[in-house]
Amino acid sequence: MEYDNAVKNRLKRIEGQIRGVLGMLEEGKDCRDIVTQLSAIRTAVDRTIGTVIGANLEHCIREELEKGNSPDQVIQEAVQLLVKSR
Repeated sequence: MEYDNAVKNRLKRIEGQIRGVLGMLEEGKDCRDIVTQLSAIRTAVDRTIGTVIGANLEHCIREELEKGNSPDQVIQEAVQLLVKSR
């Protein structure tokens, strides 16, 4: 499966945010500021998951159906993936 540069760029941004939080911890910054940044990271990760699922779900379903898996099984796996992402 190929992923576009937008997803990769999102993850690089998240990586930078995590490094920023690590720096904040080392500097002894206020816990409210750290929690605010961690919440922003969580939101960014959630949105990235949504982007990956949205862009690839149709492809994955078609691929599984072509392998001969039953539609019910494919739908169940897709639902489990969506639930797992939350």
